[in-house]
Order: sequence, then C-alpha cells, then structure tokens
Amino acid sequence: VRGPLQDSGAFRRDLLEVAAALDVDLAFQQDNMYRRNRRLVVFDMDSTLIEAEVIDELAALAGVGAQVSAITERAMRGEIDFSESFRARVALLRGLSEEALQQVSARLKITEGAEHLLATLRALGYKTAILSGGFTYFARDLQQHLGIDYVHANELDIADGLVTGEVKGPIVDGNRKAELLRQLAQQEGIDLQQVIAVGDGANDLPMLSIAGLGIAFRAKPLVKQSADQSISTLGLDAILYLLGLSDRYQNHSAAG
Repeated sequence: VRGPLQDSGAFRRDLLEVAAALDVDLAFQQDNMYRRNRRLVVFDMDSTLIEAEVIDELAALAGVGAQVSAITERAMRGEIDFSESFRARVALLRGLSEEALQQVSARLKITEGAEHLLATLRALGYKTAILSGGFTYFARDLQQHLGIDYVHANELDIADGLVTGEVKGPIVDGNRKAELLRQLAQQEGIDLQQVIAVGDGANDLPMLSIAGLGIAFRAKPLVKQSADQSISTLGLDAILYLLGLSDRYQNHSAAG
C-alpha cells in the first residue's frame, strides 16, 4: 500500500480487528531509512523465546503452582507491580532443589521459529540479547543454544543446593529492561531506531515503546494494542518479514 496515511492509529486498529477476525497476522510499516537498517534485536524470554513461563514450571514442582500462576497472570496483565509480585512469587519457591531447576531447564521448549530467526540474524550480522524478568539460570542455557550475544535477567539465590526464596541484585522489571536496551544500543554505537524489541507481557511495554520497532509476540491484549507490530499466529521467524526478507532471501541468508 502506498500513499499518505490520514490516521495511522485508526488504520492500525482496523488492521488488528481484521487480523483477529481472520485468524491471520497482518502488518504495515511506514518506510524510513531505518526499516532495513536494524542492528540489534532484544527478546523477552518466557512465552517469547521459550513457550513456558519458567516460574510457573518451578512453582508446579514446588507444589505452589496455583498461587504463583495467579500472581503471574495479574502481573502480565499490568494489574499489579511486577517487582513486588516477582519477589512474592520467588519467596514461594524457597526450598526447591537445584536438581528441580535442572529438570525444568531440560524440558523447556524453544518457541517455533526461534532457531531459524536467530540463525538468520547471526548470518546477517545482527547483535541479539535476552532482556528477561525471568532467571539467568535458564537464560544462560538458552544463550548458548541459540548463540545470543547478551543476557540480562534475575539471578536466583541458591545456597547448599536449595533456592533461598531471594533474588540477587536489582529486579529486572519493565523499566530496567528499557534501561538495559538503551545501554546496549549505546554500547553498540547505534540509534534506538535501529533496535527491535520483542515481548508478550506488560513488563515488556517500556522497551517496546522506545525501540525503533516494538513487536508484540503472542501477547496479552494490552501489549498488542500498544506495540508497533503484532504476531499472533505465525512463528517467531515471522519477524524476518518485518525486516523486508522474503522466504527466498531468508533461505539464502541462513544457508550462507
């Protein structure tokens, strides 16, 4: 579609309604000098790069699944403060063994399209990062598997092989994610317009809002409505279409 757009907000809302009615993903982007010149892609981890919410998996093993899941949903919908809710959920994990953490890590499923996406981004010279309100214990494994450059997440305190119910250091919440995104862009010497941020929850909104391209992936309604783009039916590698890469170019990049 070419030509002047009178009301981009209204057009986008109409597009989301059509996409929901047809159960497809539709997108439009206003062309500018940055659209094909992105250099850094940052991802949320839970329910974005992986299919699960790790803290819910841990809670199930600890026998506190219902309590933790309820707090998680309220936090992701933006109904309660993330940092406060996070500390409350972690406290419920006290006494969980490190063996249980290993169990959960071994069975985590990587999101459809993530491996193809990351391989293609690497081939094209992009830098990548995980900015997660989850745990470094799991993010580091994912970093190694997918070849991701940077990881920032919360560090579980473990003593004598058991989770203490505490977190080391400051909580990586929504505002911290945005701050880390700015730091990475500065470190890489790029403009924020050259950054893509991908996430699904309310705590991703600050980083989605400052990135040149914010993508809501299989996201909560609030996040879909606020992000620049939304992917709900396709895999994570649909992001490559938003970079202007057709299937032919994607296959060539991954092979090369």
